[in-house]
Amino acid sequence: MAIITTNYIMKMKAGISLVAVFVLMVACSTNPFTGKQTLALVPNSQLFPMAFQQYDQFLNENNVVTGTSDAQMITNVGQKIKVASERWLNANGYAGYLQDYQWEYHLVDDPTVNAWCMPGGKIVFYTGILPIADGETGVAAIMGHEVAHALANHGQQRMSAGQLQAIGAVAGNVALSKDPKKQAIFNQAYGIGSNLGVMLPFSRNHESEADKIGLTIMAIAGYEPMEAADLWRRMKANSGGQAPPEFMSTHPSSDTRIKNITAWAPEAKKEAAKFGVTTFKK
Repeated sequence: MAIITTNYIMKMKAGISLVAVFVLMVACSTNPFTGKQTLALVPNSQLFPMAFQQYDQFLNENNVVTGTSDAQMITNVGQKIKVASERWLNANGYAGYLQDYQWEYHLVDDPTVNAWCMPGGKIVFYTGILPIADGETGVAAIMGHEVAHALANHGQQRMSAGQLQAIGAVAGNVALSKDPKKQAIFNQAYGIGSNLGVMLPFSRNHESEADKIGLTIMAIAGYEPMEAADLWRRMKANSGGQAPPEFMSTHPSSDTRIKNITAWAPEAKKEAAKFGVTTFKK
């Protein structure tokens, strides 16, 4: 059984790769920060309105914090990160890239340690993450990371990858429809293989991209990028070491992120210097 499953996983990964190559030929966009072609089965003209509607619904259903110093800090840092993003994009030949973004920054009263940015620039911080942020620079590190996801169209890519995953499942089931036993083996192998071998590495790569892009943006905004490594040390301490193995997770491990950020922070400072930013708030 293990041999059959392994073979199916290998064939499945090869099949998805072929489908992905075809899709990239007909539906792709360019990540401005990496120059790479990325999946874009769902255009932003459709994705952004859906995201904006979901964001408004979320705000209506949750306790949005207003009129406090923390809420104002989220807005102020968000604006600085937005301006830094615009400066980088304009300087690198992407003027107008953000024209369809509709930036909003909100703090929500929720003990969950989380923050997120939806496609199109809709941002939420939960109050539960503020103690770990430990001040404005920590908020900037989180904000830079979350905004980077939106700037690099990671939401669009994840949705596109999910569609490819579904197409692969349908194709496999159609091909094996006359043999229910093989079909059952395929479905089990495909579910495990497509997640461990394709979707989870895809997600971890996005997280690393967002870490690196976020460092550059926060540095241009005038914040010390090395502080992001300290942020992840606090994240690790907060988790109590309770995290799945990296290969089973959507995110790199805290240790991997700390190592990468420490290596990338000097590059972020060099990039910020191109914009006249040479001192950084800690």
